[in-house]
Parts: sequence; C-alpha cells; structure tokens
Amino acid sequence: MSNKTVSLFGYGKTTQAIAKHISDVIFYDDKCHKPFKDENGFLVKPSNEFNPSHSRLEIPSPGIAPSNPLILKAKNLMSEYDYFAKKAPLSIWISGTNGKTTTTQMMQHLLKEKGSLSGGNIGTPLGELSLDANILILETSSFTMHYTNKASPNIYVLLPISPDHLSWHGSMEEYEHSKLKPLASMKEGEIAIIPDKYKDIKTNAYVIFYKDEVDLAKKFDINTADVKFIGVFLMDALLAMAVKKILFDIIDYEVINSFIIDPHRQEELRDVKNRLWVNDTKATNIDATIAALGRYKDCFIHLILGGDDKGVELIELFEFLLTCDIRIYTIGSNKEKLSSLASKYKINAQLCTNLDDAIKKIDINLKENEVALLSPAASSLDEFSSYAQRGDEFKRSVKEIA
Repeated sequence: MSNKTVSLFGYGKTTQAIAKHISDVIFYDDKCHKPFKDENGFLVKPSNEFNPSHSRLEIPSPGIAPSNPLILKAKNLMSEYDYFAKKAPLSIWISGTNGKTTTTQMMQHLLKEKGSLSGGNIGTPLGELSLDANILILETSSFTMHYTNKASPNIYVLLPISPDHLSWHGSMEEYEHSKLKPLASMKEGEIAIIPDKYKDIKTNAYVIFYKDEVDLAKKFDINTADVKFIGVFLMDALLAMAVKKILFDIIDYEVINSFIIDPHRQEELRDVKNRLWVNDTKATNIDATIAALGRYKDCFIHLILGGDDKGVELIELFEFLLTCDIRIYTIGSNKEKLSSLASKYKINAQLCTNLDDAIKKIDINLKENEVALLSPAASSLDEFSSYAQRGDEFKRSVKEIA
C-alpha cells in the first residue's frame, strides 16, 4: 500500500471542506511558517515542504495562481469539481465577469422548492454541499475552471465576459478560455446559455445564444414588464428564470419578484439632506462600473473610483466616462494612475486621501438632483479586508453626514 498522501494547496474554506471527505491529507499553505495540526487533526505545512514524490493527488484552492511554485511542482493536479464529478447530481454552473453571484442566488430562490442547493464560489463550498440534492447550482470562477478537466455542467449559464483577473490568468485570452472551457466537455442533450459573441464556439451541448436582455426575454417568452428588476439585475433575473423554464417549463414572476438583492451592488441610500448615494462597492472591474454609470447616466454623477485594478487596462472605462456628466474622486493604490488618465482625457477629477476623504469632498459638492456613486472598478484589498468592508464604511460615512 502506498504511503503517499493527498495534498491540499491552501488552507482555506474550499480545501478544509474537501479534507472532510479524505482521511489522509496534508495542507500546504504559503502563510504557514511552521507545521501544526488544526482542530480536526489535519497537518498544515509551509508550502516549501511540499514534495511531489510523497503525494498521490493535489487539489488547489481556486485562488492559487498557475505561477505558484506549488502548482508548478504538482504532478497529479485536480480541481475540487473534478474530485466530486462522479457523485454530483444535475449541476448548473453560473459564470461570467459580473452578476454571477446574484444570478446564482436568484436561481436558488426559484428552484429551492425543487430540491436545489447552491454554493461553489459563494457561500458553501462544494465539499460541504450534499450530493444527494436534486440539483446543485454552483457559482463557478475562472480560477476553478482553469484547474477543471473532467467535470462539466448539465446546464451552463455564462454572463458577459469583460477584463478581470488578468494578472492571475496572464491575458484576456486565457481568462476567456477558462470561462468557455466547460463547453468543450459538455455532452449532447446538455444546455448552455451564452453571449452571442461566442456563437462560433464548438461544443456538443445545445447552445442558446443571446445578445442582450431584450433578446434573452424574447427567446424564453418572458415579459420584462412583469419583472421588477432593472439595470444589471434584469439580466440576472432573466437567466435564472430561463433555467427554470428549461427544467420545468415554468415562468414564475411572483417568486422572482420576491427575491431581495444583497447589499453592496447598486444599493441606494439617502443622507439627511435627501441626496442620493449609491453603494456599488462590489463593482471591482470596469464592466461593473460601466453598468452602474449607465443606470444613472441621466444624472450628474460624483464617482468614487480606485483600489487595486489588478493590472487591467483602463482606457475603455475612460472612454465611457467621456460620455457622462461626471466628476471623479480617486482613491486606493491606483489613484495617481486614475488622476493621470483623468487629466489626459480632460475629465474633472479630485485626488483623495482615502474613501472617507472622498465622501467629505462629495458632501461639499453634491446637489439634491445629483448622485454620489461608489463604483470603484477595482478590488478593495489594497486598503480594506473585503469589498463588503469598503461598502460598510461608505454607508457609515454617509449616515454621519450632518
């Protein structure tokens, strides 16, 4: 009997959930400097102690980049999706750049009466979901799909793709490749709903292409006037409704309209002077910010922009800003870069010390019929523990306006 163990790369929620299914695992983590045993008795070691000759299988946390030494040393790499592939029930994967979390939540809201469970990249890791469920609804990141080579969905829902995580993937081409990868292994009789941009993709699945919300609603015979969601949330709702129509031939307006959107995505609040402030902190990439700007385009916008932009090219955003009536307030690690671009494009901009400073500056300028929008087009991790913390600080500061 081999004494080789299963190696789990990264000591996080995903790998800890997987460990509960395997008796002989060792964790390897970049943040570990001295071996220790956790509360469940699992051994956690520094990454540099990984020896591929002592490992029969390696399963990474999805966020570990392909350039990480652990990945480069691995000989038997497998994703969490691949590990559970043979036992999984009917599976719906949801991906794309923006909106996949809300689409996943909306779909679970519509299908829970049919015995569905949701998780994956949000909430509950796959390793903690019951494989006895009738349906698994999984928010699926490009990171996970990069490492997945065996598993594939029965239904794949792909929202539009725009530049994101380019420093992780190395290029936009590689990012798109990861998002489109499941289509190559899908089988006849399985269904994919994907943007019309990829109509030349080769797959054995039955593909329903869509151009926009109007096209999507038409193809599934959904009356958008009966759906309460607008802006970016309409696409999410239509995709969720489309899957229920595919599976059960039901369009359920009442249930979808009872869904409550999570905080931090185009979340509107008013200060004591009745001025509109919008918490869109979850807009961590250009496409999400452009979507938010489009929703408020009829107003003068005071836009808080900046953070860790992950090396993404920002020209597309600034070309869109030229079409807006706007002043930007730059924060975060890329604020000087943003200010320089604003100067180049002749867009009114103010360099701010931090988020609180930006809010104070906007408070001085904001008129009642205008909108103050936090939609950073960047990650929060340069100055905050999460996008949620950034959004919570934004809301706290707005409430403190006298």
